[in-house]
Amino acid sequence: FHSAGDTGCTKGPKSENSVVEKMLTDFDGESGGALPQFFYHLGDVVYSFGEHKYYYDQFYDAFRNYARPIFAIAGNHDGVVLPPPAGSGNPNDSLNAFLANFCAPGFAHAPDAMGLSRTTMIQPGVYFTLEAPFVRILGLYSNMLENPGVISPTKDPKTGKPKFENLTNAQLDYLSAALNRVKNEDFKGALLICVHHPPYAFGTHSGSMVMLKEIDAICNSAGVFPHALLSGHSHNYQRFTRHLGNRQIPFIVCGNGGHGLSKLSKTQTLRTPQSMAIFAQPEAKDSVTFESYDDADYGYLRVLVDPAQLRIEYHPASDGGETKTPDDS
Repeated sequence: FHSAGDTGCTKGPKSENSVVEKMLTDFDGESGGALPQFFYHLGDVVYSFGEHKYYYDQFYDAFRNYARPIFAIAGNHDGVVLPPPAGSGNPNDSLNAFLANFCAPGFAHAPDAMGLSRTTMIQPGVYFTLEAPFVRILGLYSNMLENPGVISPTKDPKTGKPKFENLTNAQLDYLSAALNRVKNEDFKGALLICVHHPPYAFGTHSGSMVMLKEIDAICNSAGVFPHALLSGHSHNYQRFTRHLGNRQIPFIVCGNGGHGLSKLSKTQTLRTPQSMAIFAQPEAKDSVTFESYDDADYGYLRVLVDPAQLRIEYHPASDGGETKTPDDS
């Protein structure tokens, strides 16, 4: 399957279309087992506000030739709706357009598609489990802040009071139930966690370590850890390896799906691989290595799963349709 985040482009369709057109070449000249089965969107489907009127240009028209299902977790821009003069909507409508297009009660023609054939999707919510052959994907919604990602009320360490009183622990409960189900069912396939805001990231969009510690606590309690964690939000490609006990877990950021590229540094060139002590958690006895990045191209992930292996490839759109070799994997 394919995956990327931050596809919605407000400056015209060229950059977003370049990614979709490159993805479409993965359907050419492939054996049946290598054909992509779906696209898993890592959030920020539309910009800059999650209103119905942006869905045709930034989603339905852009993906008009993508003849596979598209699943999505919501990003911060999918939830943000601002009143005039900054925006043109009602803040109480947060996520309404996302829910209508991705979490409908049944497959139906989407009014926002304006005559195009793609139907609404039937996800149960903005956080949900997707079960596919050989893989289970747990998707979380990290809410509307630019930084950091938030999946719970999060206590202020100074006061002990919730920092985000309008939130509940529902997603933590969901994640606990989902991981325990993996354990109780003795699921043997690949396990992915997907969340829009990345736990680790360089550049304008920083990582969300508090969110990662909450995920860690539930993984430790269940005794189940993901084989990889995918995110968007930072408008580039970044790959980290987290060394945790005898595990090596890839943390991949693919937020260069079309919206606008963001340099990791305006003053220096970063070299990889390098150890990232800034991301290490002494209490977890882990270490993090920054492995690879691309902040000059738009691109996407091609994820291949069989009973024995999970393989995640990064393909920049600039490689063109004739190049099938990934730039990173």
